[in-house]
Amino acid sequence: MPQTKQRDEYIWKKWLEERDTEACDELIRIYMPLVDYHVQRISVGLPKNVNKEDLKSHALMGLYDALEKFDYTRELKFDTYASFRIRGSIIDGLRQEDWLPRSLRERTKKVEITIEKLEQKYGRYVTAKEVAETLEISEEEVLQVMNESFVANLLSIDEKTNDTEREETFKNTLIDKSTLTPEEQILRKNMHEELVTIIGSLNENEQLVISLFYFEELTLTEIGHILGLSTSRISQIHSKALFRLKQVFNKKSHIK
Repeated sequence: MPQTKQRDEYIWKKWLEERDTEACDELIRIYMPLVDYHVQRISVGLPKNVNKEDLKSHALMGLYDALEKFDYTRELKFDTYASFRIRGSIIDGLRQEDWLPRSLRERTKKVEITIEKLEQKYGRYVTAKEVAETLEISEEEVLQVMNESFVANLLSIDEKTNDTEREETFKNTLIDKSTLTPEEQILRKNMHEELVTIIGSLNENEQLVISLFYFEELTLTEIGHILGLSTSRISQIHSKALFRLKQVFNKKSHIK
């Protein structure tokens, strides 16, 4: 271990002081798992037309950008800084490619309108199967549409502001809770309670997948190894859980 650490320090020294190309190539090799990690996480829920190799290319550009701009005098781990750059590069690449086509936007709107109507009719959250039967499409298609819509919303939150030098994102500039009116605070509290109820209503596997993916930040493949299930099965469990959570998030978007 000490030898590995000394070697890494030597490589960093060569890159930072001499901008040695071989040292740069070695650092890219060392941090390639970080690239693969963010590609896997962001690709979950993206349409099948999005090429993973394209995502990896964007991620590599982000990693190289991080190597070029990293300030070693700041008290910031390179992994943290590189993750920010890699994720930002992938998201920027997706926006430039307009990965969410108009047809998908229209389908998303259609599904969301149907969900709203059914909720008003039954006075409760509805299932993907009920939505599918109403629209006369497959349950898998409903889940896929809502999954992609959820990812699109998350990516839009990460969109950069004009102040690129400060590297802020819209996530950093969301309204502070303390600025909410009493009515908005009550609505937000109710939304949180509903979210807890929804999570509580998920079965054990669904709760585990949501927890491991969003809180422990594992990939679907890693979760599959833990639960002894295939990646495709974990993806199905994730999609069904996400569909139910998305209904709560939709209400949250009306509060802001």
